Order: sequence, then structure tokens, then C-alpha cells
Amino acid sequence: MTQETHGNVPALRRGLALLGVLARHAGPVSAATLAREAELPRSSTYHLLTELQTAGFVVHLPAERRYALGIAAFELGSSYLRHDPLERLAGPILRRLVDETGHTAHLGVLHGRELVYLIKERPPQPQTVVTDVGVRLPAHLTASGRAMLMHLPKPQVRALLPAASAFVRRTGRGPRSLAELRATLAAHNRLGWAVEDGHVTAEFASVAYPAFDHGGRPLAAISLTFRHRCTGRGDGADAAADTECGDTWPDLAGRVRRAAGELTTRVGGLPPSP
Repeated sequence: MTQETHGNVPALRRGLALLGVLARHAGPVSAATLAREAELPRSSTYHLLTELQTAGFVVHLPAERRYALGIAAFELGSSYLRHDPLERLAGPILRRLVDETGHTAHLGVLHGRELVYLIKERPPQPQTVVTDVGVRLPAHLTASGRAMLMHLPKPQVRALLPAASAFVRRTGRGPRSLAELRATLAAHNRLGWAVEDGHVTAEFASVAYPAFDHGGRPLAAISLTFRHRCTGRGDGADAAADTECGDTWPDLAGRVRRAAGELTTRVGGLPPSP
């Protein structure tokens, strides 16, 4: 090991310590708090935060004078989650959910601003949908993506979807801006679960709820997808755009929430505080 490489090791450790502190907090954190909890000098903390921000692991929120985890951190976490343990734990839960409901069940995780499907369990007579293992879809359109976004701090949602160009559409339905997405997520929070009706595939709807990690953060989401035709406008301009057809499927949502709760328990996670 060269002297230069050896000299970079402490800086790497300090940078990882800062990421660890950010990961333990539910929301953005000030530099002073980061320095104190990581036991670092203030000057070193600012230097490390600048490097982490350049690499995409940290995002700076000037208006709040705070820092949050960036897209690169979410991508790294999602990459870990795509490995075998989570899928092994969730597989039996999804299969039982399919047996109980007769609908297609998915397990998905956030990968940046996209929702990546890790598991797809289908009933004996499945209906054709675009989802499949490894498929990526815009998180703001999917019930699973919204189920996780609704439990993230607002600054992190803004960091993931910073511009109008991020709000692509597939069927002409769905949020077209951050303001519309926030209205949709607020409606989901009031409902208690996430719903999408024809935003991913025309004449199909989904309900979803997340599983949580040990810090009460959304780890993955379980969803059920089924055929349903909504004839309402549903263009995202209304905070209740996803439920304007009058269907929220509380029975299916209850089953999904119980399944997600079981997965939370299996991974040693904790539901967020009310």
C-alpha cells in the first residue's frame, strides 16, 4: 500500500461515518450535528460533505442549511437489497398473498427515481401486465414507489425528483410535477396505503404498502395488481386523482399491509412512529 493510499483511508472512514449518521436520522441533518455525532472537526466535516455531494451520496439543502442522503446512496442501498436475503424472506409472503387474493403480487425497491421489481408472483391464470422481475418503472407512477416515497422526508423526495422532466407518464395519467406528487402522497397518507389506477398500465390498478428497516425507513414495498377500468379524468391535478373513481380497495390493502408488516418483522425492522 502506498503512502498516498494509506493516507486516504482515514478520510474514507470519516466519510463513511458521516453517511452512517445521515442514515440513522429520519430527515435532513445540519453540519454541526453531523460533526458532533461523527466526532469530527467542523472544517473536516464540510470538506467531506463537499466530496460526498460531488459523488452524489449527499445532497445539500441550502434553504434549510442541512444535508440528506443523495441518489447514489439510495442506489447503493437498493443494490444491496436486490441480493438474495430479502427475496428469500419475502417470497413465501408474496406466494401466500397470491393464494389468498388471486391477484399478482410484487416486491419492489427504489433505485434512484425508479421502482425496480425484485419478485413477481402470479396466480394460476395471470393477466398480462408490464411488470416483471428486473423491470424498472417511474416510482411516482407505481403504487409501490409511492408507498415508499410517502414515507421519505420531503427534501429527499425533492432530491430524487428535482425537475418537471422527471415526471414522465405512460398512459396520460399521473403527477406532472413535484407539487402534484406531494398532493398525491398526502392523499395516500390520509388513506393509509398507496393506490394507482391506470397510471402504469391502462385498465389495471394496484395497492401497495412498504416494509421498513430497523430505523423505520421504507425498505421495499409489497403490492397487488389487478384488472380495473377507471373512466375518471385522473390527470394528477387533483390531490385525490388516484381515488376519484371511488375505489380504494381497503380489503386488499389490509392484506397487503399485513404482508408488509410480516416482512418488516422478518428483516428486524420497525414501523415508523405514528
